[in-house]
Amino acid sequence: MTLSQELLEQRLTRPFKYFDRVESSNDEAAAWLAAGAPEGAGVIANEQTRGRGRGGRHWHTPPNVALALSLILKPNSAYLPRLNMLAALSVYDLARECGCEVVGIKWPNDVQVNGLKVSGVLPEAIWEAGELRGAILGIGVNVRMDFNGTELQESAISLEDVVKKRLDRGELIANLLRRINHWYCRIASPTLFSTWKSRLNTLGQSVTVNGVKGVALDVNTVGALLIRDDKGQTHRIDAGDLIIKSANESR
Repeated sequence: MTLSQELLEQRLTRPFKYFDRVESSNDEAAAWLAAGAPEGAGVIANEQTRGRGRGGRHWHTPPNVALALSLILKPNSAYLPRLNMLAALSVYDLARECGCEVVGIKWPNDVQVNGLKVSGVLPEAIWEAGELRGAILGIGVNVRMDFNGTELQESAISLEDVVKKRLDRGELIANLLRRINHWYCRIASPTLFSTWKSRLNTLGQSVTVNGVKGVALDVNTVGALLIRDDKGQTHRIDAGDLIIKSANESR
């Protein structure tokens, strides 16, 4: 079933704006926040021509193949680091509900199915005169994107590749928002952190982040990764692109 305003009105109870085509759902959500949007409002796009990721990277989400949405949240500023956690947990739950069995979270927020990336997350805090105005939580999930013959074919996957059936994107969005509500209500709870940590597939692995190489030892309560290098020194990494050393790669 094709995603549309009418379809989403049947599935969702929260305020939302639907765009058949948009540059960035995060940008649209930020503009709506500035105009007084209520907490929990969302921007949903069928196609995204200039989505953003970590490090200022941009990508194009083609029409009809993925979930692209941004939520407007107003958390206590102390819990901003936990937006990564709740987003990853929500997509993790969604993938399991769809029938995916081998699901994990690659630090900090990349959900992987069968070891390949199925989603991306971009939280952005909006500050005004030193006060937190709100946060935009952008989430993209590959539903039926075809990565064959592309540079991502060895690192990315779509939900339908795994479950071998057609998925209703309207239903997926409704289920994802339900899981986000579940975890957002627990943003201050130790349960959110402990569950996120337990679902990480990174700890104990040989990794490289921001030029730091070593073993991923642990994560702290704000989500920073602790890495011990070959000299025994422990490094705290708050953000970055993580590379996991393959088992057959020489040390």
